[in-house]
Amino acid sequence: MRFVFFQCCLFLFVFVSCKNTAVPVVSKPNGYQGQGANPVVPTVNKPVQKQWKGVWSFDNDTTFFTNDFDGARLNGVAADGNNHYTVLITAENTPINVSPWYAFKIWTERPREVTLKLTYQDSRSRYYPKISSDGIHFKSIDSMAFKAINPGEGEFGIKAAPEFVELTLSIKKEPIWISAQELYPSKRVNKWIDSLSLKPYISNYEIGKTTENRAMQLMEIKGDGATKKAVMIIARQHPPEVTGFLAMKSFIETISSETTQAKKFRKTHTVFVVPLMNPDGVDNGHWRHNMGGIDLNRDWQNFNQPETKSVRDFLKKKNKEGYEFVFGADFHSTWDDIYYPLDTTVTGQKGKIVFDWIESISNGLPQKKSNVKPSDKLDPTMVSRTYFFVEHQMPAIVFELGDNTPRDFLKLKGKVAAEELMRLLDTSK
Repeated sequence: MRFVFFQCCLFLFVFVSCKNTAVPVVSKPNGYQGQGANPVVPTVNKPVQKQWKGVWSFDNDTTFFTNDFDGARLNGVAADGNNHYTVLITAENTPINVSPWYAFKIWTERPREVTLKLTYQDSRSRYYPKISSDGIHFKSIDSMAFKAINPGEGEFGIKAAPEFVELTLSIKKEPIWISAQELYPSKRVNKWIDSLSLKPYISNYEIGKTTENRAMQLMEIKGDGATKKAVMIIARQHPPEVTGFLAMKSFIETISSETTQAKKFRKTHTVFVVPLMNPDGVDNGHWRHNMGGIDLNRDWQNFNQPETKSVRDFLKKKNKEGYEFVFGADFHSTWDDIYYPLDTTVTGQKGKIVFDWIESISNGLPQKKSNVKPSDKLDPTMVSRTYFFVEHQMPAIVFELGDNTPRDFLKLKGKVAAEELMRLLDTSK
């Protein structure tokens, strides 16, 4: 008799999901038009269903699955016979953005080839699977091992994704990790923060606690001049948005480097960074929300969540200490690279630097021209970019990277973005 465990059994499951493309080539100019206006939503706590953690095993079968690690998402497995398994992925609560994160390990006592069918609650298969033998180094699964079932239509968005996917894997005693994107749980992010903080001009400290008592860690790249001009950078409000984190990582490493430009910039500017805005959501393998069941990037007006409150209070404190915030960026991921600035019709000349930056980044890259979708709305301030400008007169942007943007390009784009921002801020009056 097969053992089957399904969490969230009270949900009505609609199995829907990503295009049969391993690593898409760079986007066509003006291809992705971005999302529509963000709806105003309540940000008071909503119930979150924590996933059961453990090992799935089956009678008369030596294949095992587990989600017992930080960043995992696996809600059910059924053994269908003939080395075929159906994997169920569900969200932390609903309604929710269609970002069906998954991450699990699989192994077997007797080496064999297995087929896994990935199915989702109220979604389609957005993320092309990554595979790893150590949980650190990931690569995209070979396209020959990937099969899209009921492919979608169009180029971008959840409707372009297949309804289900099947993966054919050779497994053995040593576990392999299957994940929607590379795994960067809070411990790994904090190791990166600590490694950069070995430099004498970088420190890190806690600015608050999350619902599950994880630290809201902030990194300070200290300017050594008399001025108090500052830049504010945040990332990973949404757990699956790893490509945005990777670009931010390269961005910060460039500003922290020993180049002549970086040394000059640090004489006049301090950079504050919250690399992981949602550590609870990341470590719990959430699709979108924090442990309050809320999209953090809708809480920059009411501040009902501890994560946004921590950054709000930090910014107010620095204002009282005399810091002037001259630029802000919030790194995210979506279907393709796109920028969401505030239109100069509402920011005036102060916001022009954001558009100068976008243009200079494009000019500094050998390929890909990202799309730009400005907003002319300053009310409500529920997203970080708008709050940064309205409350702190900080020119700011939501900087989005594509889910499948090549990783070498992400690193280059983060580097060029940092170099161009340093150049523009050094020359601005």
